[in-house]
Amino acid sequence: MDTRRRGPHPPAPIITVESGYESESKRERKGTSRFHWDIWLFLALDNWIFDFGRPIAALFVPLEWSPLNKPSIGDYFHMAYNVITPFCILKLLDRCPRKPSSTLVYLCIITFVMGASIHLVGDSIDHRLVHLGYQLHLSVRDNPMMQNLDPPGLVDSFELLYSYDEEIGHLMWYIPFFASLVLYFLGCFQPRHQIEATKSGVSWWLLMVFSAIYYWYLVTEGQIFLVYFITCVVMIAIVLVKKSRSLVLDINGRFLLYTFSFTMILTSIWVALLWNDPVLRTKYPGTIYVPEPWAYYTLYLK
Repeated sequence: MDTRRRGPHPPAPIITVESGYESESKRERKGTSRFHWDIWLFLALDNWIFDFGRPIAALFVPLEWSPLNKPSIGDYFHMAYNVITPFCILKLLDRCPRKPSSTLVYLCIITFVMGASIHLVGDSIDHRLVHLGYQLHLSVRDNPMMQNLDPPGLVDSFELLYSYDEEIGHLMWYIPFFASLVLYFLGCFQPRHQIEATKSGVSWWLLMVFSAIYYWYLVTEGQIFLVYFITCVVMIAIVLVKKSRSLVLDINGRFLLYTFSFTMILTSIWVALLWNDPVLRTKYPGTIYVPEPWAYYTLYLK
């Protein structure tokens, strides 16, 4: 009988299964960044179809399909935009390497939805007026159809409607929109030594240009150049501060920065081309002169 004392049993082998979430976390710790093709592309299509395409659909779809006392197809486009866009922003912020404050995110999204909804009502009525002869390149009070209203005090109500559409609605819509993108941008920096080289292919550049052209339309038609300019200044300041700490942008942050930079170039060209237009100068008499594309359309192309 073997009475030798046996040593402890060797530990059993441990089998681990690595989930996709764990591999994603490891990839982030290594500094690799993945371009969010699905969100950026979906957001670009949403902007082009449901925002840029909204007034086109409202104007060119036959009135028999949407009578003046019923919501137009453009209104349904706006409703879809008001749901899809905040969803895309939330998904984008959810993938941010450094999650922003949930309180700031909630405030931005709630204000965005409220502002876009205010704009939905005002814009719907404004585009109905276009079918009746309203001219977008003229102010509310200077429009011929407004000068024939009885009682004349109704013009004040239409000026209030214009204010909700073009001023209050736009500010409550676009300030939280750009603030959300800045919150995402803040989380797109990593230490220089951890960043792996990620090439930007032709499709990446095409999507950037595709998005920048839309933002040119957004800035000019929405009359939010000041909000957009402040956003660009803040983003450049963030880049300079982060660079002093040896932090550099990942591929998603570069996409956002390049998009806004190209938008600034397009806006500058647009303003330069229409700088000496006497009619548009009359409608936009302020210090910041950025004509609306639809005002140009009703003045020269319609």
